[in-house]
Amino acid sequence: MPIHVEITSQDRSIYSGDADIVVVPGTLGEMGILPNHSPLLSTLKFGVIRVRSKADEKVFTVAGGIVEVQPDQVTILADSAENVDEIDVTRAEAARKRAEELLQKTIPQDTDTYLSLQAALKRSNLRLDSVRKYRKSHI
Repeated sequence: MPIHVEITSQDRSIYSGDADIVVVPGTLGEMGILPNHSPLLSTLKFGVIRVRSKADEKVFTVAGGIVEVQPDQVTILADSAENVDEIDVTRAEAARKRAEELLQKTIPQDTDTYLSLQAALKRSNLRLDSVRKYRKSHI
């Protein structure tokens, strides 16, 4: 008996389907969620969501959000999420380079700008690392 998974970001639905196990990056650590899991609500950190069904595995990057677990459903409301197979590597590399350059020019006392640039850099690195690790063909 599978568990239904819904992954939604701020601007679109990322994934909807059934899985045998879902692995999410909870704030307090990685969590494996199986069908009939106890109800749970947790925040998510930057990381990777893995949705496994039989021999198939789908991988998504996530940059924060929340996960709600019910015995028959996992609902993920992500600040930002993306299927690893859909990541534009050229765009991610350009975003990383841009964030690195702007961070060098930004004064750390400008807290809001500095933190948003650090988050952009962290997200770009997550996207690129995920492509290298999980994409079957990362040309």
